[in-house]
Parts: sequence; C-alpha cells; structure tokens
Amino acid sequence: MEVREHMQANLQRLREQLDSGRMRSARVMVNSLHPSEIARLLESLPRNERALLWGIVDADQEGDVLVEVADEVRDDLIKDMQTDRLIAATEGMEFDDLADLLADLPEQVTRQVIQSLDKLDRERLQQVLAYDEDTAGGLMNVDIVTVRPDVSLEVVGRYLRARGEMPDGTDLIFVVDRDNGYVGSLFLSRLLTNDPELLVSNVMSTEVMPIPAHTPSQQVVWEFENRDLLSAPVVDEAYKVVGRITVDDVVDVIRDEAEHSLMSAAGLDEEDDMFAPVVQSATRRALWLGVNLATAFLAAAVVDLFQTTIDKIVLLAVLMPVVPSMGGVAGSQSLVIITRAIALGQIDKSNAPGILRKELAVGLLNGLVWSVVVGSATYLWFGDIRIGGLIGAAMIINLFVAALAGFSIPLTLKRLNIDPALAGGVVLTTVTDVIGYAAFLGLGAMLLL
Repeated sequence: MEVREHMQANLQRLREQLDSGRMRSARVMVNSLHPSEIARLLESLPRNERALLWGIVDADQEGDVLVEVADEVRDDLIKDMQTDRLIAATEGMEFDDLADLLADLPEQVTRQVIQSLDKLDRERLQQVLAYDEDTAGGLMNVDIVTVRPDVSLEVVGRYLRARGEMPDGTDLIFVVDRDNGYVGSLFLSRLLTNDPELLVSNVMSTEVMPIPAHTPSQQVVWEFENRDLLSAPVVDEAYKVVGRITVDDVVDVIRDEAEHSLMSAAGLDEEDDMFAPVVQSATRRALWLGVNLATAFLAAAVVDLFQTTIDKIVLLAVLMPVVPSMGGVAGSQSLVIITRAIALGQIDKSNAPGILRKELAVGLLNGLVWSVVVGSATYLWFGDIRIGGLIGAAMIINLFVAALAGFSIPLTLKRLNIDPALAGGVVLTTVTDVIGYAAFLGLGAMLLL
C-alpha cells in the first residue's frame, strides 16, 4: 500500500473511532503508530478533533510527536499543555530533537527542562544549542561511541558489551586520540569480521571525512548524497569529535527543503497550520496578494501607455496576452534551473558567464523558432503579415529578456539574502509582463500607425 493510501486509511479509521466514541480503540491504534505518523494525523485534523487525538497520545510519545509536527501546530499543542506535562514530554529525547523542541517552549519551561537534566546531559544539550539549527552542529546527536586506535578489536568488543546498548543508527565507531581529535572510523562490519587480535588502527577507515560543526545543512545533504554516507562524525574548530549526523537527520532536511520550495512558490510557509483560523490564514496570504497586485498594476500601466494604439488597432488587444505568457514560461524554466544550481552549490563566478551565455542562446533560439510559429499562425488567422511579423519580433525580444531575467533574478536575490524560491517568481512575472507588453505594443505603435 502506498504511503498516501496508508495515511488516508489511518485517518479514516481514526475519524470513525472518534465519531463513535470508541476512545479505547482509538488510543490503541494511535499509539501503535510511529511518532511521525501521529504527527501527520494531527496536522490532518481540524483543531477540535486534533485536541481529542492529542489527549489520547501516550505521555512517552508526546515529545517525539512534538518534534515531528509543523511549527504552527506544535505551538497550538504546547499552548494548552501544563508545565509538568511539557517537562515529562522531553524526558529521554535525543539531544538534537530536544534542542529543536526547546526553541518553541516558553522560557520558564525551557529553564526547568534544562535544570531537570544531570550535569553531563546539560553539557551535551548546551553543546547542541551552541550551533545554529541549520548547521551540522544543530543537526548532530552528541550520543556517540569513541575508541582509541591502539586497542585491539577484542577490547572494543568487550567495551561495547559492557556498555550494553548502542545509539540508534550506529554503523561505525569513531576513532579518536587522547585529546578526542578525530583519527578515523571503525565500521561495525570490520569489527565483527576481522581477527580480534588486530588493532583498531589496522582496520579503521580514514576515508570517512568529518563534517565541521558550522557546515550549512544544505552542504551536509550534499556530503551524504555524494559520499553515500549512513552516518558521519562532526568536529569542532580544533578537529575534536563533538557528535554525529545520521542519514535520518539528512532525510528530514531534504523533506523540509522540498516543502519549503513548494510552499515558497506561492509565498507561503511550510510550517503553517492547514486548519488555522480563517482571519489568521487570510492575513498571512494578504501580503503576497498585495505584492502581486502591485506588480499587476505596473503591467497595466505599461498597457495604458499604448491605449491609443490599441484603440486604433483592436487586433493587438486580442493577441496581447500571447507574448507575456510565452516569456513567463521561458523565464520560469531558466529561473528554476538557476535556483536549483544555487541550492546545490553548482554555480559560482567562474562558470556563471558560461551559464549566462548558454541561457541567452537558448532564449534566442526558442524566440526565433516560436516567432515563426506564432507569426505564421497569426497571419493565417487574421490575414495580415504585418501583425504576424510584429508578434514574432516581440516574441524574440521577450524570450531573450526572459532568459536574462531567469538567470539574473535568483542570483541577485541570493546576494540580497532573499530566498529566490520565495520572491523569484513574482519578480520574473513582472519583468516578462512589462517587457512583453512594451515590446508588442511599442512595435505596434512604431510600425502600424
């Protein structure tokens, strides 16, 4: 069964149980799910039903569920929770998840949570909190296993058995020197398959390179993707091991980035609550609608400059939307390609001129091809070769400018510390509309009147 169908089936079962008052069955079903599945159910329910569901979630799952839900939903759930319940929800959480959750807790609760930890755990938590949440240090878990290079595999085995348990997702052990400096990694597969008398230094790998704690999360994703990592050590400025990142942390980053890109295209936030009050949602969306309205008026003002031309040659009004529409599509293609290249770190000063030349050449070639198509169709439609030539010329101009805009807009926004995924589309639409109308109607005014 596909994930979406599984989710819908769980939601349907839960609704039936809540509607019929079968709270015990609902409790059993809900608490048999993974915390991430419970989080998706909470996000899929209106607020009154969400409160019922939250009330039957087991206390030992609440902390993990709070980490998984969207920020706005989390705020709504936390608002109605007592302080002692919030503190209990944080018990036993991994430190990277706890650090994420503390950012949304009331200050008083945060202090009490920190005070409830023993000295070692408090130091570990503060270690994670010292880094920005969008860096390797913010993603890392400080629960790690380290060994020295000069001990035998047999000693390592005894140490692990005495320890009793391993951190979740452990596929390798970090090898450090006496100052906790990173030396290499010991894969568990090598520990189990090699002669117990061998030293760690004989079988450890030095190919697993550590990730500096201040590395941006997007770069961490790149490291895991291109080096096929399941986990990686995190080191501070002194090259000392401070934690580890596992592939499940990276998957969370990938999912968040995908949701951010999708929602930003409409000027929305991926952390918004789908069931937020109407006024709150309308207010949030109003700003982006206002920006779009302003750009629409700018395009309308350009059209108004050529009102006399349109009055005399009515056919121009019929064909007017064609050129901006084609420019918008062509520009969006360049915009998406460049925005993706920025996100992946594939574009810099050395290759930017070549990419620009390529995009302009593509825009010019498409402009020439589609100018012939559109010009011919216009001539066959209206029987006026002048109108056909006019719209063909305007098409070449706008597709060329669209390619230039699609390349330069995301780079300019990035330089201004503005998310290209959030504002790029609106700026591009404004450019292609204004240039499209100006080129088409301007050429009409010069050549037809």
